[in-house]
Amino acid sequence: MGETQKPRNTAESHQPNSKIGGLVGGVSTKPPCLDTILKRGSILVGTTGDYKPFSYFNEKRKEFEGLDIDAATKLGEDLGVAVRFVKTTWKTLTQGILDGQYEIAMGGITRNLKRQKEVYLTDPYIDVGKCPLIRKTDMDQFKIFADIDQPGVKIGVNPGGTNEEFVRANIKKAGIKVIENNLDIPGNITNGKIDVMITDNIEAMLVAGHNPLLYAISPQKPLTKDDFAYMVPRGDLAFLAWMNLWVRQMHRTGGYAALYVKWISKTLSGPEPRKKTLEKKNAHG
Repeated sequence: MGETQKPRNTAESHQPNSKIGGLVGGVSTKPPCLDTILKRGSILVGTTGDYKPFSYFNEKRKEFEGLDIDAATKLGEDLGVAVRFVKTTWKTLTQGILDGQYEIAMGGITRNLKRQKEVYLTDPYIDVGKCPLIRKTDMDQFKIFADIDQPGVKIGVNPGGTNEEFVRANIKKAGIKVIENNLDIPGNITNGKIDVMITDNIEAMLVAGHNPLLYAISPQKPLTKDDFAYMVPRGDLAFLAWMNLWVRQMHRTGGYAALYVKWISKTLSGPEPRKKTLEKKNAHG
């Protein structure tokens, strides 16, 4: 459209005049996202920038980086459009889709039924599960989950995401401390302000791999079995179908495997990218 594009991985604010995904009876009343994206010449990607190794805003370089940032760049290339990142938070992630601030949200987003009520979630691209992160000196104290849920234990959570949901649903005795920036939680464990962080096993292993004072408890046997996907407007079946095909092709062509090597396996030995073809798992797909 002749506009000046910002660099692909810098943050920007987007205030739409109208919602991207207005619904009537569950069907979008707005032009399909694909048409909007192609006409504009760019795709708006919402991301939190606080969840390594999937989405991280590098303050020194003033740009986003991570596995899903690279995936978004590849998505833009395959669409033939520029990528414009919109910084959001876990508390406002879903609302950003509903308000039309971005066409897609990317960055370690767990698929669950609660989110699926308001938005569409694509086919998954990696398997994960909740895992406690603790001080290495507390390994003898915290061996299983029941050891964590005890009076006097302090658990740190970032607000609005599935980590907080899991903690509030399963912790009955231990204290819960809300910490706004997810990236600050491991440091609060190290300095003793909190004792435990419940997060996805990949993040727990990555953080422990970089900080010898921290330890991930049984990351290969996580407390839950989850997977990550991308969030798109509810009712836009054309965009959902395009994204699901794109995810499948990223699996088939080794795109995700390459990103996994770059951002995860070089640092740790952890969960493998999803290997089963989605056609076998979802024959109706």
